Amino acid sequence: MSRIGKAPIEIPAGVNIDISSSNLVTVKGPKGELTQQVDADMILKNENGILTVDRPTEQKRHKAMHGLYRSLINNMVVGVSEGWKRELELYGVGYRVSNTGNLVEFSLGYSHPILFYVPDEVNVTTAMEKGKAPSISLECHDLQLLGQVAAKIRAFRKNEPYKGKGIRFKGEQIRRKAGKTAGAK
Repeated sequence: MSRIGKAPIEIPAGVNIDISSSNLVTVKGPKGELTQQVDADMILKNENGILTVDRPTEQKRHKAMHGLYRSLINNMVVGVSEGWKRELELYGVGYRVSNTGNLVEFSLGYSHPILFYVPDEVNVTTAMEKGKAPSISLECHDLQLLGQVAAKIRAFRKNEPYKGKGIRFKGEQIRRKAGKTAGAK
């Protein structure tokens, strides 16, 4: 059995899960509502506040989907009850970020500022503290949407290995390379 797939999902108080006959899972909670279409072969059971995902056979396809759908549903439950958060930092001389509502303006060393509108479901805050790298904090109940927005922001200025400039997740380590002068003797 899949270690991830066989783990039960505990449903916290205030979260309601509705499973339709076509395996459409709807999760409602204090932070919002999410839906996910689950493969028709997967067996979903909601008993006494615990949701389990089972597979009908040991086929390779069923094994692959077992852990996937359990993780997707668990991410939905955590999202509508607690929410998800991602933090990014800008490293580079003169890099700046500011936001007006959901419109974020980046100054990343290009000849023009980059304007990016964050979807309404995502809450964005920016910070420019003296002595620290400018940072962006994203919060949302939908982990997939949050990851997609964070990836788009990160793609505006990818990390480069020589000077370490770019946009990265908080705490992320970048593998640095030695320049041309390191090998010359």
